[in-house]
Amino acid sequence: MKLNRTTPLLILLTVLLAGCSGAAQPESASRELFAMDTLMSLQISGPDGQEALDAAVTELQRLDALLDRNEPDSDLSRLNAAAGSGTPVALEEATLDVLEEALLCSADSGGAFDCTIAPVMDAWGFGGSGDNYRVPGDEELAALLPLVDSSALLVDRDAGTAQLTQAHMEVDLGGIAKGYAADSLTALLAEYEVSGALLDLGSSTMAALGERPGGGAWRIALRDPADAEQRLGVLSLQDQSLSTSGSYERYFTQDGVTYHHILDPETGYPAETGILSVTVVGENAALADAWSTALFVLGEDKALELWKSRDDFDYILCCFDGRVLVTEGLEDCFAFEGDAYGYTCEILRR
Repeated sequence: MKLNRTTPLLILLTVLLAGCSGAAQPESASRELFAMDTLMSLQISGPDGQEALDAAVTELQRLDALLDRNEPDSDLSRLNAAAGSGTPVALEEATLDVLEEALLCSADSGGAFDCTIAPVMDAWGFGGSGDNYRVPGDEELAALLPLVDSSALLVDRDAGTAQLTQAHMEVDLGGIAKGYAADSLTALLAEYEVSGALLDLGSSTMAALGERPGGGAWRIALRDPADAEQRLGVLSLQDQSLSTSGSYERYFTQDGVTYHHILDPETGYPAETGILSVTVVGENAALADAWSTALFVLGEDKALELWKSRDDFDYILCCFDGRVLVTEGLEDCFAFEGDAYGYTCEILRR
């Protein structure tokens, strides 16, 4: 059996200060830290850069402690432990926030994103450290699928509680928590004198705020899903967030068959929709995080239909057949480079 966790999904481009020779640059503070099971990198510029950075790190650590289902004392662990007991669990406001956003995304995606998929993830070995990947049997999955049901997750905002109505259910927020954290940090940084920030929360989720050092939008490269040394193109972003989901991020091979970690909540198996990766861009990072997973599960046609019905995100789809599909909202900020590796690019319009 071959186990794999690849290098980061997104590669930050070197920021060039062309045209700014002799000009004073804003003070910049940066730090790397491990949170939410991934290595994160924060870069913040401005007079309050260091103070803002310290506050951002503290906030990330707070959210990590609340939302990690593998931490026994976390809000999420307490919620999962009480599943089926009939007793609502008192939770912090942040936990209630992200649970409500997860439920909204589940409803809007027709269940393609479902935070209650944790028992199925665990059956595949994708819910823990990645040391026990396996292919569960059909009967095992059939027994677990009734536990994947967001309608059985009840959030009472007035009471400050939530509960899972079925025993053995569990919530996993890995598909939305980093996006929620990016939104929380964005709101936090607004309280400081900051000229720009790049919040790389594990590379699959990023928020680009204000201007990069030297001025202008932040430039972020999207890697080729087939080769980490190559890139599909470069996104220029300012005051926007992005999230990427790809079948190459976490997978294993057993008996000659490769299984990736993006599971279809309806079948319990890895989603096979002809897609290699999905990058979603929008102002709401939690939404981008959840939609990158949902669009991967929905597939090309349903993803396009959903995008046409909304105006709060854009996306880039990389397909198995070599097509890169870019919605029109990103046409002016995405510089396609995949033609050098045999890809073609198509702009999708409403």
